[in-house]
Amino acid sequence: MEGLTDPIMRDVLTHVGSFDWCVTEFIRVTDSLLPEHVYDSYCPELKNGGKTAAGTPVHVQFLGNNPEMLAANAVRAVELGAPAIDLNFGCPAKTVNRHRGGSILLDEPDVVHILVKAVRDAVPAHIPVSAKMRLGYLDENHTMDNAHAIEDAGASWLTVHARTKADGYTPPAYWEKIRPIREALKINVIANGEIWNYQHAKACQAQSGCEDLMLGRGAVTTPDLTQCIRQKSDQALLSWQELVELQIRFLNGPSKTEIGMVGRYKQWLGMMSKAYPEAKQLWDEVKRIKVLEDVIQQLQRSIAP
Repeated sequence: MEGLTDPIMRDVLTHVGSFDWCVTEFIRVTDSLLPEHVYDSYCPELKNGGKTAAGTPVHVQFLGNNPEMLAANAVRAVELGAPAIDLNFGCPAKTVNRHRGGSILLDEPDVVHILVKAVRDAVPAHIPVSAKMRLGYLDENHTMDNAHAIEDAGASWLTVHARTKADGYTPPAYWEKIRPIREALKINVIANGEIWNYQHAKACQAQSGCEDLMLGRGAVTTPDLTQCIRQKSDQALLSWQELVELQIRFLNGPSKTEIGMVGRYKQWLGMMSKAYPEAKQLWDEVKRIKVLEDVIQQLQRSIAP
């Protein structure tokens, strides 16, 4: 998720959650082999064996339409330590789609096959190559064609966001529409979309037929969502004090600018306010603060006796 699951957020979420793996923000590939500093920026975990500080593997995700360059950059990422490669055919952003990237490629199943196969053929056989797609671009005419194209190209698994690009992020997600894909493919299919709590996870599994789930905005909004799902809990398990400690960990992470970090934190706090009343109250208190240390002090005051 561009602008949301950056390295700092991955560190925080994997510190508290029991994820099997996580994925970088997508790295755009056009017509060149990207320099190493780009990988350092998007995936600093490559210098830690391809894992977060908590030991969770981080898969490198690419987005583009040039098979040769996607393949070359996938090889570079693996050489730098990426444990797996993921290809993004789900991004609904207008700018991305206008440059023939992301979900717009779902109108071209043959191209989807070429791109996945180029990467699969380029990287070592023991490195998994996966893909993420939506049900379609403006319609679902090519849903099964794309799913088969990805499988036939040699993908290890497929993640399906249960909406089209036209649906955007507007509820609901159509989990039941993943079931035909799950039943038709031999590779594993992972369900994604509108999973905000344990009940959603349970319903998604039942309707899609998928055992495995990919969490996105729900995990950011409720940082212990993986634990809630694994423990079948309808309530967040983290106390507010534990969540404050997590927020301070986030604020102490590396950032290019102080104002950038404060803005990034406010974005996260705004999302958490949907799940935690304390976060909503805190948002009202920090929304005009621009100094990082002042934000941390306000956080600490929120748990003071």
